[in-house]
Amino acid sequence: MRLLVALGGNAMTAPDGRARQEDQIAAVGRAVEPVADLVAEGEDVVLTHGNGPQVGNLLVKNELAAAVVPPVTLDWCGAQTQGTIGLILINALERALAGRRVERGVAAVVTRTRVDEDDPGFQRPTKPIGRYLPEAEAKTMIEHGQNWQDRGQRGWRRVVASPEPLEILDAPAVSALIAAGFVVVAAGGGGVPVVRDPDGTIRGIEAVIDKDLAAAVLGRTIGAEILVIATDVDHVILGFGTDEAKTIERADVRTMRGYAAEGHFAAGSMGPKVEAACRFVEQGGRRAVITSLERIAAAVHGEAGTEIIPG
Repeated sequence: MRLLVALGGNAMTAPDGRARQEDQIAAVGRAVEPVADLVAEGEDVVLTHGNGPQVGNLLVKNELAAAVVPPVTLDWCGAQTQGTIGLILINALERALAGRRVERGVAAVVTRTRVDEDDPGFQRPTKPIGRYLPEAEAKTMIEHGQNWQDRGQRGWRRVVASPEPLEILDAPAVSALIAAGFVVVAAGGGGVPVVRDPDGTIRGIEAVIDKDLAAAVLGRTIGAEILVIATDVDHVILGFGTDEAKTIERADVRTMRGYAAEGHFAAGSMGPKVEAACRFVEQGGRRAVITSLERIAAAVHGEAGTEIIPG
């Protein structure tokens, strides 16, 4: 089968959330173990991943150096973190496969995701990123063209657009590598956000693309049969945090969309994951599963996680 596995941010950091270089290398080493098991079974696997902590670190460097070095834009931040995380992932996967005596090429593709410059998100940016700053420091960043909002006692925080992903421009390269037998890492962090100008030119744009929604687009484009969204919980929960909390083992798309309409899934956490899983199945995927990192392989075999099916 052709599988797309979307690794959450917890795959890239220590259990306590630290994101030092050694923490990221160790975390990725643990995360790829079940992926290597799937490759050893003969599956075609494509990996995508989050990049929130890594972009956050770059933003801090931008802020600290803003008076000396102009801050780089979010498309550059996305490309830089794709390269760094891609390196960590392919190194870890090669080690894990070698330990299983599996000979498969591994490659990472710096991937662009096209969005619409007229997307409403650009007119009303609402996604907060990075840390809170005092007003004086925030104004330095505003002078560099960034959008910051006063958040009261906590300080000022940057807000950016989070437009809908429309097209994974480098999917043909991903497909060619899969056909050549490679395990591929692609569309990290949702992909580098780009727009197409009327003359056909592609250029980067300041935005953050939801990685799970981009994974649904990538999965459709490369013909993946199963999408596994790996996060920090084993199942999707109805009534999370309440006395009526209930685990969802298996449900069709219509049922999951009904739960979402009732407000069961938070917009900043489980909501995009459920939406991405539903889109993937609606667009021809056999099934999608949301589960924890440790249970990725079991989820592919129908033995773990919340399974979302057509219907």
